[in-house]
Amino acid sequence: MERLICLAVGYVCGLLQTGYIVGELSHVDIRKQGSGNAGTTNALRVLGWKAGILTFAGDVLKCVIAFLIVFYLYRGSDCRPLLTMYAGAGVTLGHNFPFYMHFKGGKGIAVMAGLVVVNSFWHLPWSLLLIPVTLACFLIPVAATRYISVGSLAAYTVFLAEMILIGQWGWFDMDPGRCIELYIVLGLMTVLAWYRHKANLRRLADGTENKFGTKKK
Repeated sequence: MERLICLAVGYVCGLLQTGYIVGELSHVDIRKQGSGNAGTTNALRVLGWKAGILTFAGDVLKCVIAFLIVFYLYRGSDCRPLLTMYAGAGVTLGHNFPFYMHFKGGKGIAVMAGLVVVNSFWHLPWSLLLIPVTLACFLIPVAATRYISVGSLAAYTVFLAEMILIGQWGWFDMDPGRCIELYIVLGLMTVLAWYRHKANLRRLADGTENKFGTKKK
């Protein structure tokens, strides 16, 4: 029951479609422009830097809010890292599949960035390294290839590896079974991120993926 509640809390928070709201403020339905995606990358390409930053910040914030709600609700629990990860999974589902937008949302990368932030406080000060390491794993591939999709998937995959490592190092203070459950939840989210980028992967294979800084083909 705890897990379902955390998923529900996350899903409700994830329904805040920042990209769509920012687009509407500019009288643009972002779902009908660019890639049709309601996430940060499409907002950046269609509406510009300011809209992209606002969209990213809003999508990170809704993950942080879900985390804080669950963190407070289960403040006496001995598996809060696991429960907050379920909340993160809920945010991802709400962001990717908002029911009121015909289940057409974003791809969950900005939500992952929020997960990086909130999970960097479990074992201070060393856990703060999650932020620069994951950011580097995004920026370096983007700088090398100019493909945001490559950096996004690289960062998500590295984040999964990081969480497994810090879990095995005992930074979550949970028993091994619950740590494994956390890895599975995040692993499924990583698979979902790759699945949501299937069109990008096809374009990468075909050599037609849009590069950062160029107009969308």
